[in-house]
Amino acid sequence: MDRIRSGFDYMMKGRRYSKFFRKPGGDDGEEHIEVKMTEDGSEDVGDSPSQQSDHSNRRALLYCGLGVVMIFFLGYLMAYLIHGKQTKVAPESSGSVSEVGKPTTEVEKSEMVPEPVVPVEEPPMSWAKIADLFTQKLSAKNFAKTLNEYDVPDRSAGSDDDNRLAQRIFEEFNRLQMKPWTDRHYVQLQAPDRNRPNLVTFDGTVYKPEGYFAYSKTGQVQGKLVYGSYGRPQDLDLLTKSNVELKDTVLLLRAGSITFAEQVKNAEARGVAAVLIFPDPKDYDYRVDTELFGHVHLGSGDPYTPGFPSFNNTQFPPTESSGLPKIPVQSVTGKIAKTLLQKIGGPASVPDFRGGITDVTYSLGGTKNITVEVNNVLVNRELYNVFGVIKGYIDPDRYIVLGAQRDAWGRGYTQATVGTSVLLELARAVQQMVETDGVILRRSIVFASWSAGEYGSIGATEWLEAYMTLLDKRVVSYINLDGVVMGRGSFMASASPLLYGLIEKTLKTVDSPTGSGSLYQLMGQTDWVSRVIRPVSLDDPSYPFLTFSGIPSISFHFISPNSEVYPYYGTKLDNMDHLNFQTNQRTSDLTVLAAQFAGRMALRLAHDHLVNLDVNQYSDILTQAVRKVYVRIRKLTQSGQLKNVSPAWLATAAASFSQATRGLILDTQNTDLNDAEACRILNDRIMRVEHGLLSPYVSPLTTPFRHILLGRGSHTLSSIAETTDMDELRVQLALATWTVQGCTNGMLGNVWDLQTAA
Repeated sequence: MDRIRSGFDYMMKGRRYSKFFRKPGGDDGEEHIEVKMTEDGSEDVGDSPSQQSDHSNRRALLYCGLGVVMIFFLGYLMAYLIHGKQTKVAPESSGSVSEVGKPTTEVEKSEMVPEPVVPVEEPPMSWAKIADLFTQKLSAKNFAKTLNEYDVPDRSAGSDDDNRLAQRIFEEFNRLQMKPWTDRHYVQLQAPDRNRPNLVTFDGTVYKPEGYFAYSKTGQVQGKLVYGSYGRPQDLDLLTKSNVELKDTVLLLRAGSITFAEQVKNAEARGVAAVLIFPDPKDYDYRVDTELFGHVHLGSGDPYTPGFPSFNNTQFPPTESSGLPKIPVQSVTGKIAKTLLQKIGGPASVPDFRGGITDVTYSLGGTKNITVEVNNVLVNRELYNVFGVIKGYIDPDRYIVLGAQRDAWGRGYTQATVGTSVLLELARAVQQMVETDGVILRRSIVFASWSAGEYGSIGATEWLEAYMTLLDKRVVSYINLDGVVMGRGSFMASASPLLYGLIEKTLKTVDSPTGSGSLYQLMGQTDWVSRVIRPVSLDDPSYPFLTFSGIPSISFHFISPNSEVYPYYGTKLDNMDHLNFQTNQRTSDLTVLAAQFAGRMALRLAHDHLVNLDVNQYSDILTQAVRKVYVRIRKLTQSGQLKNVSPAWLATAAASFSQATRGLILDTQNTDLNDAEACRILNDRIMRVEHGLLSPYVSPLTTPFRHILLGRGSHTLSSIAETTDMDELRVQLALATWTVQGCTNGMLGNVWDLQTAA
């Protein structure tokens, strides 16, 4: 406008209105108003009244004409400026639109004063079209190439090889214009001491195993050797019933059934002094001299920065996770274990304890001493997580995260190469769909490459700890890509119940690996949950997302029939040849199916108006868990062990939860999903359900897995149903009740609705 004013003043040569003169009326008796204008703003008094009148008339005509011209000019100029600033136009528009919405001809358009163009959004592409387009983007040929490119001989966490892989992934994300970034952490890993190997001494023979368990307690321990099968509570109870003393003994366990960390924790609770773990041929059918690797931290993330991120470990005081073992733990080969079991002595074993080693009776031991010496050392490592993002169009601040670890103990082909390849091929496919095929995603998809997954999901957990207050509100779901192909012929998944409905939909659209029908048909249409779904275990990479951050998560695997484990995990035999054997030389084809499953889930979560999280799924699970607590409290009350405690408190909260889920479902049915704001409010209420089931009354430092249904600790409903400490039961019952009620309140959304459900 300043430019317009200055241009106007210049054209008028500085003229401006100076005075209004009232002239007496003439013959008609009327007065006339005369506007007198001067060049410099001063009064002109040199002309006679008649001359002044003639000049005034001519000037009036001149200025009126100029005024009309200027008004037209200014209107045209302003319309042009407004039109020129318009940057967003309707995609693939075929012409302008008039004020009444009718197309105009080229002649009409040239004669019109330019109007501001109102942006018109294209209707989003249908889900069926997106799914078909996505299927076309993935091929076994491309996967074979990527698998070969990312198959490297060593990928130890924090090593030069690991960092080079991180750089390659970063460059690929950058090439795809995915605005990549990195997340750097300084962590402490544990490794064997090259100068002082770990030792096991028994019956005069010294063994030097190369395998090890990270985060073992270091030191030397001597005690009676006892065999305890898998080290489960029921196994240790059986030893006690067999009059085998456990205190201060060295417990020999076979790997499997539960995690290494849980085996050690159970042994610690019985007073065991040290633990040896070996792969038994019954569970792991490979060479008897195969070394076993793993970690024994009962938790995830860097155990020396529990509950907070390891961005710079010098700014925090030294601290340790409560999940670190307090006893030495060492792995031994099947060959060493056979020698130990042949000489262990003691009572005869029970049938359930017997494994697959030939010429061994699996006696329980307790008669001969053994010495275990662990000399592992802590090493500081700099780790990099690498991220790329394909941003959503409507809700870009809501994310679906796809992640895969890239580190392993050796080649880690199944553990890391396959997952990394799926991550990259999905990124390429989705980016191409958005950039060249016109697919519009409502929400963003984040692609993450983690480091130090073998040490307990360290890279992923440190990221969660660093951005906890942000991620738990914005991440819709986490899809884990580690170990998605382990075999051929069957399928299994571990997931939040909120994802069960989406899993079922996706199973119906992905082909069976047997080449007949869909995965849904392969796994049994009427009872698919019991056939497919497995509990989320502590060593599952999705576990911290679900139980620490309250993010609905899933891990899934193509597996061989009658086998839910890949025997080469945690060994240096995890290579391409062994996986090809498990898949009958169809690794590339199965990797395509795995990518189809993960990609369809991610795209559906990013595409639909409402996020595909079924809140009703938790109602039955919560009801069943509450029923166990209810029965337990009634028994304790009737026996007189517990007084002034009512199980109805928790039952009422659970009933409110179920009522709230029904109300939320009804709200979704009665809401116009084309109303972006109403849809966003509903989605936020749905997304708060998982997080609402995290107990706010426990510390992430000591109890990181805070989920009251799927977590670990005295705060969980399963623990409340089993505890023998009455004071603890009282406290935890009250806290669990308010956790459930708090989750219910989060689903209701509005503060004026809370009293109704309370």
